[in-house]
Parts: sequence; C-alpha cells; structure tokens
Amino acid sequence: MSENISQALRILAYTYPDHRAEAAASAIMRNAFSPAYGEAWTPAQLSSFMRLTGVRLSFACLDNAHLGFALTRYVLDEAELLLIATDPRWQSRGIGQFLLQDCVNHARKSRISAIHLEVRCNNQAIEFYLRNGFEQVHRRPAYYKGDDGTYYDALSFRLSLD
Repeated sequence: MSENISQALRILAYTYPDHRAEAAASAIMRNAFSPAYGEAWTPAQLSSFMRLTGVRLSFACLDNAHLGFALTRYVLDEAELLLIATDPRWQSRGIGQFLLQDCVNHARKSRISAIHLEVRCNNQAIEFYLRNGFEQVHRRPAYYKGDDGTYYDALSFRLSLD
C-alpha cells in the first residue's frame, strides 16, 4: 500500500534517556534492519548513546503507535543522522520522509550548517537520501562486513543547510 499518512503523524522527540522510547526504537530496528549486516544497535548501545549531550531520538507517531524513528546527534554546527527506520508494516507511506524532514527542520532551527550520514554501499536508502539533497562526499572501502563474510564500502553523505 502506498498511502501517505503524513498528515496524521506527529513527532515525539526525546533528548534524554527514556527506557520506553529506547525499547520502541529497538523494536523498530529489530524489524526494519536485516540481521545479515548487524546494523541494528543493541538496547545497551542505544541506552548509552542517549546519555550523551546533543542526542535527539524522534518518533513518527500515529495515535499511540511508534511507526518509525530517527536518531541524530548535534555537535557545534553539524549533525549526524545515525539511524533512521520505519517499521516494515508502515513503509512506503511517507513516514521516512516525515522523519527526515523533521530532522532537517530541527537542524535548521538549531542553526546547524550540515547533516552527515553514512550507509553501506548496497543500502536501498541511498536513493532516498539523494532525492532529499544529500551528496556523497566520501567512500570507505570494505568498511562493513556482512554475516556471509562479504565486505561492503561505507558511503558518507552530506546535506548542506546553508
């Protein structure tokens, strides 16, 4: 189904540790990220990261349901989009776009000059980032290793907000 439900969505953001929020993000990651690449963070990793300054965990919510999330860290005038995921049952409905736009809007309000992110070279989200104005700025050869032993390059992207 390709129905866009972004008009009914709201953002719920956390800038501090919250066990329920972290559990909701962990559940989305388990469903959205392929275990073949080991990209989903463990609950302990997410919990530790949420204790750092400048971290924002935002959810796209419909009623009380968490449909997707974005994890961003802000340092000085730059931000890094570390994770973004939509529950597979809700994909192709504009939720990822809604989350990314919220990240961009929040960054602009915070006077951030650029958003950075990194992805595996065969990640299907690359086209999404390119459509949203991100430019590839670097390639790290053989950075990620799949569970089958295959190595994949890491691609770094940047979105200028100036």
